[in-house]
Formats: sequence, structure tokens, C-alpha cells
Amino acid sequence: MDQPQARRLNRQDYKTLSLAALGGALEFYDFIIFVFFAAVIGELFFPPDIPDWLRQLQTFAIFAAGYLARPLGGIVMAHFGDRVGRKKMFSLSILLMALPTLAMGALPDYHAIGLTAPLLLLLLRILQGAAIGGEVPGAWVFVAEHVPEKRVGFACGTLTAGLTAGILLGSLVATLINSMLSPEAIAAGGWRIPFFLGGAFGLLAMYLRRWLHETPVFQQMQARKTLADGLPLRNVLQNHKRAVMVSMLLTWLLSACIVVVILMAPRLLQKQYALPAALTLQANSVATVMLLAGCIIAGLLADRLGAAKVLTVGCLLLALCSWIFFTHAARSVTALFMTYALAGLSVGVVGIVPFVMVRAFPAAIRFTGISFSYNLAYAIFGGLTPVCVTLLMKLSPLAPAWYVLALALIGILTGLWLGWAGRRDNILQQVNA
Repeated sequence: MDQPQARRLNRQDYKTLSLAALGGALEFYDFIIFVFFAAVIGELFFPPDIPDWLRQLQTFAIFAAGYLARPLGGIVMAHFGDRVGRKKMFSLSILLMALPTLAMGALPDYHAIGLTAPLLLLLLRILQGAAIGGEVPGAWVFVAEHVPEKRVGFACGTLTAGLTAGILLGSLVATLINSMLSPEAIAAGGWRIPFFLGGAFGLLAMYLRRWLHETPVFQQMQARKTLADGLPLRNVLQNHKRAVMVSMLLTWLLSACIVVVILMAPRLLQKQYALPAALTLQANSVATVMLLAGCIIAGLLADRLGAAKVLTVGCLLLALCSWIFFTHAARSVTALFMTYALAGLSVGVVGIVPFVMVRAFPAAIRFTGISFSYNLAYAIFGGLTPVCVTLLMKLSPLAPAWYVLALALIGILTGLWLGWAGRRDNILQQVNA
């Protein structure tokens, strides 16, 4: 970069970060609002005579379909993002999210059009997945290439917090609706309100992004004619296998933590311990606020201490706090809020993930490398996690806790490996010098 690598963030940097984070939050809200109304959607869009566990499984399977569609949309948008510009794809993804979200709000249910209802719901969910597949990697690349190199961790952590704020917004809207409307009113049409709001939010985000500028890194590559030749994806697969593997492992950590601890936990607490929906969603909102703080803290620490140390220690805290949450949350209202807040803060270690991925790939193929690794791993692990956890809970009520513990271990091992690889590369550089 031509800009000084260690300078402070200026007003334009903060404007870019703010608009990117706000737009990402609105788009992520569109993508995840489905899960907060999974129970009522399952009742309305599937035959009434099937077992409750099968209805829940089918509903989460449609939720998972959005993840399974991410790789195709992400790879296509990343290809053009590396070839024609980050900003164009960054703006396109928001429109591709807003329109299906509006359509979901207007979709007739099973009683009106039969099996066509869940099939259309599935199609719209797939379209949402394709859009978010380009949004998240594009957002990380966009902000990382706008700020000085020594501030990339903070930028990526802040943007991840912004994306997570979309979950908080969804939780707040769901809490408000569950508090103000009766279950009958929600089933009669109240569940549609968040989707109509989401579509409007998406169009607003698309308007806001017109104020953003192309990244300096991409402009420099254009000027120097160093853009990727041929297919960026081929370059990624042939020359950057190690970066792809590390990125996929960290995406598994990110996706499962978000899905299990933040998205699924309220519903699981309602089903297992008969806790009121409004109460679990309130606690979820507190946990998500703590997650926002955790992402920013992780990014700041990454700039100062490096990714390896932050990832290793952060995953140790994740293992401890998530276990306490799943084993103690139902003991009292105070325990619910306190343990959920700690769990949310510890999940903030995922703020380190984009920092590692942005540094793992060279600029010419960065969008494609991150998009391929992130979306493929999210499609596999993020999409199948709800189904897997639901099935495993037939064997143990603590299945969600064990799942997160396993992922924390993967994060610890990855952090140790990153530290070893960093020390080895430093030694090689000294020898070659």
C-alpha cells in the first residue's frame, strides 16, 4: 500500500468502516431473521400431522439450505470482485438479499398453497444464501484494503461486530414481537413483520453503499496491471492450499459458534427447559452485545499480539465459558443472563478469523481465496450444524456444549500451528537474509 502502514485511522477510514458495518448488519439481519421464527414457520409451512421433531428438523434444513447455496454465489461474486472491482460486488450483494427477504414476508403458507409453500420458501432461502456468500468475504476484503496494515485486525473485528449486530437487530425485533403480540397473533401474520422490515433495511443498505469508494489496493493493482490472470479460483486451488485449509478450519469455528451459541441456543433453552421465548431472547440480546465487544477486542489484540496468541487463549476461554453456559443457564434467571453474557463474549474470538484470512491470500486473489474457503466451509459446517446438533440431542441434552468444546479444541490447535508456522517463517527469512 502507498499509505503509511502504521498511521492512525482517519475520518475517511471511520466513514468506510461505519457504512460497511451498518450495511453488513442490515444484510445479515435479513439472512438470520428466519431462525428466530423457525418454530412458527415450521407450524405454518409444513403438514400439521407430522411429528414435532421432524417438523423442527425440516425447518432447520431449509435454514441450512441458505448456507449450502453460499459457495456458488460467493465464488461468482468473488471472481468479478478480483477482476472488475470490490465495490461493485459489495453493492450488488445487498440487492440480491433484500428482494427474497421481502418475498418471504409475502409468501402464502401450507394451508393456502400446500407443498408449494415450503418449496418456495426453500428457493428464497437459496437466493439469500447466494447473496450472503458474496457479502461477508467482500466486506472483510473491502475494509481490510482501506485501512493501514497495522489496523487490519481492528477493522476486521469491527466489521465482524457489525455483521453480528445484524443478529442483535434480529433478536431485538423478535423479542419485541414476542413481547407485544400473542402467539396466536404471531402465527396469524405477525411473523411476517420482520421480513418486511428486513427487505426495507436491505434497500436502505444498498442506498448507503453508494457513498463508498473502491479500495486503494484494487486501484493500485489496476494502475500497475497486476490483477489476477485467468481464473482466480484456479490460482487459489493450485498455489494456496495451506491458506485454504487454515481458513476453512477457522470458518468451522466461526460458523458453529455463531449458529449454536447465538442462533440456536434460545430455541434449545425453550424446548429443553420450558423457558419463556421472550426471556431467552432477552438473554440472547445481552449475549450478542457481548459478542460485539468480543469481536472488537479480538481484533485490537490481534494487531498488538498477533493472531496465534489471541486465537489460542481465546479458544480456551470459549471452551470454559460455553460449557458453563450450557450446564448452568437454566438454574435461574440471573444464571441465564450471566452465563449467556460470558459465552457471548468468549465467542468474540471469531473476530480473529477474517484477520487471519485476509493475511493468508495475496491481494490479486484475496476475494476469491477468502470467499471459496469461507463459503465452502460455512456450507458444510454452518449449514449442517443445526441438523447435526438436533440429531445428537437425541443422544445427550448436552450435545450443543460438546460440539462447541470440540470446535474450541480445533481453534486451540490451529492457533498453536499458526504460532509455529510464524516462527518458522521468521527463521527462514533471517537465514535467507
